[in-house]
Formats: sequence, C-alpha cells, structure tokens
Amino acid sequence: MPDTIELLLKRRSTVAANLKDPGPDAEQLKTLLRIAARVPDHGKLAPWRFIVFQGVARADFGRMLADVTKRNTPEITDERIELEAARFMRAPVIIAVISSSEIHPKIPQWEQVLSAGAVCQNLLVAASAMGYAAQWITEWYAYDEGVRAPLKLTEDEKVAGFIYIGSSDEIPEDRRRPNLDELITYWSD
Repeated sequence: MPDTIELLLKRRSTVAANLKDPGPDAEQLKTLLRIAARVPDHGKLAPWRFIVFQGVARADFGRMLADVTKRNTPEITDERIELEAARFMRAPVIIAVISSSEIHPKIPQWEQVLSAGAVCQNLLVAASAMGYAAQWITEWYAYDEGVRAPLKLTEDEKVAGFIYIGSSDEIPEDRRRPNLDELITYWSD
C-alpha cells in the first residue's frame, strides 16, 4: 500500500519527445489495457474503446497526419510536414482512447465521458507502475475532421486522448501544483 501511495504522489508525465524504446511488450500491453478498463462505468456500458499504434502502424499514421496537414495548410513548410510524419514515432506504443458515449435512458453521457477520462488516467498510472514513462496528449489531430475517418470514429465518438508510452532516462521535474487550501471547501448547512 505505501508503494501505491508513493507512486500516486510522484507520478509525472514525461514529454513524448523524450520517450524511446523499449515500450511495453505484448503481455504488458494486454495488462495495461485490462487495467485501463477497470474504471467506474455506470451501467457497465464500456463507453470507450482503444486503438493501439505500434511498429510500422505509427509511421503509416504519421504519413496520414502529414497528408491531412497539407490539405489543411496549403502553405505548409517541409519542416512541418516532416514533424507531422514523425509525430507517432515519438513513442514505441501509442494508445488512442476513444470516448464512445451514447444516449441512455438512465446513464448521463457526462458520466460516460468521465469514464473515458478515467481510462486515460489508469493507463498513465499503470504504465508508471510498470516502470514506463507516459504522456496523455490530444493535440490538433484529436479534433481534426480529416483524422476522424482514418480512425474509423462514429459520429458520436471523440478522442479522449492519445497515451504515449515508452522508456525514458529523464526524471521529469514536478510542475507547480495548485494550492489545495484554495480549492477545498467543506459543506455545512
């Protein structure tokens, strides 16, 4: 128990550009996804799904991102095209968490969206517990209409995040945290 508390107190994202091989192997990836799915899920709807990018699929997706960027920005520079093409090469494994909320008579969509956010957080914590570094990113391609079709998103689906997972020699510096005294109130009537 103290190790879990310590992990949660110190967990910090590592910038995707600082990630490298090795990433999780097939068995570890399966475990990460099992852990990710163990979140609050009112009604057991599983209002999320995963898209895993690894190996050559990362470069293929990057080429698609470069093509979408060219269509969106005709005056684009060669450097920007290269950046987009290499974007998914920043980590050995990237997991897209897709929020798949639906209209339901008893379960508000907001609760379903929050469940997808919890999936992303579980992935970050589990990767850290396995000794990997990770970062939850959305960036422009999570919202771009030209990326929706290649991701095979339905009309109601949204990208909750891309979780980049790999190794890092860097120990990320902690960022400034909010003053909890300013955020906590105690209700009384």
